[in-house]
Amino acid sequence: MTAPSPAAAATAPPVVGTTAPASPTPGSTAAPARIADVDALRGFALLGILVVNITFFSSAFAIYEIADPAYAGWTEDAASWIVDVLFTSKFYVLFSFLFGYSFTLQLESARRRGAAFGPRFLRRLLGLLVIGAAHAVLLWQGDILTTYAVLGLVLLLLRGLRPRVALGIAGGILLLSASVFVLAGLEELARDTTPDLARRIQGATDATAYWRGSFGDVVAQRLAEMPSTAELLIVLQAPSALAMFLVGLAAGRRRLLADVTPLRPVLVRVVRVALPVGLAGGVAYAWATIGQAGTPRATFGAAIDVLSSPVLATGYVCALLLAFGTPAGARVRDALAPAGRMALSNYVLQSLVCALLFTGYGLGLVGHVPPLAVLGVAVVLYALQLRLSAAWLRRHPYGPLEWALRWLTNRARPPWRRTPDAASERTPSPA
Repeated sequence: MTAPSPAAAATAPPVVGTTAPASPTPGSTAAPARIADVDALRGFALLGILVVNITFFSSAFAIYEIADPAYAGWTEDAASWIVDVLFTSKFYVLFSFLFGYSFTLQLESARRRGAAFGPRFLRRLLGLLVIGAAHAVLLWQGDILTTYAVLGLVLLLLRGLRPRVALGIAGGILLLSASVFVLAGLEELARDTTPDLARRIQGATDATAYWRGSFGDVVAQRLAEMPSTAELLIVLQAPSALAMFLVGLAAGRRRLLADVTPLRPVLVRVVRVALPVGLAGGVAYAWATIGQAGTPRATFGAAIDVLSSPVLATGYVCALLLAFGTPAGARVRDALAPAGRMALSNYVLQSLVCALLFTGYGLGLVGHVPPLAVLGVAVVLYALQLRLSAAWLRRHPYGPLEWALRWLTNRARPPWRRTPDAASERTPSPA
């Protein structure tokens, strides 16, 4: 995702997306207000993460990249196209961009307080690693938090990069990652490999039986699937995530999201290019991968995904920032922002609810819900999270996991209950 040049609508209020100036007045040690646009973008990203992840909870066949024979037909195809074109990979790169942007806010917060940043951030990464490891073993082997915790060390080392250099390195990482998949696809063509569909079907059938079993059966199956999932995370997601960390770092250095009002013309131009190009890339990726598991075509599709997902994510971000500058869009932003403020808690909560819905220690619905209905479940769950997040933050300053992570980071117990005169925090959640 190239760093957007955000802007708001011409009729927007003087400051869009903030409730206080972007930085304190000279000599002040008070923390500026949170950036509502950043929280709202993170809240929006939660929807995309849920839509993708729930497809893997609802059917073991999704992990093996083949259609569930019980739902073969247009409904399966329609759901697959919706997810792959609009959602797959677009939202974890958005989360990664926001992680990098939030990193700069944490740097600024440490500087204001005169605190050593390195030890605090290392404790934060340790907390993410512990939460992510528990999440991966108990709920969802596709956890991204452990990847963020490891890549956060790289971000810490590169924190002094100038924005232009950070963007150049990010672009190089994406091009190199895509090139790896192109070369792998060419090698597969030369070897004339034939996908073993029978093995994939048997593997998915066996996994479904385990997922319908006891808690121990489910955890054992998660652990069995973890090596192949880890390979996917390392080869496909980690390079893109690191690249987007650096794009977020560059955007944060330039405070692009602190006040988006003056940049509307550039933002409009970005939307006009990024949305159609990103959507075309999403269509190409879906065409290359749906029903093509284990083929060179699917490997080439991964290269398309690496390059096109950041583009479409950029289009989403810029379109939303434009919308947030309108009265109706501001209401949407206000609805999304509470979920984004406790994104870490909501991310893990999504996995917990999905596990209780689809595994044997819950309702055991894995393999029993049609793909389009699964998307409906995701929308309902997301809507409930928006309501729950707003209600929670009326009484508490942080989400539950944000509260625990903040305690570890600062080595001081934060307040659990919100006090009437408590000031809002600027530094966003890390998820």
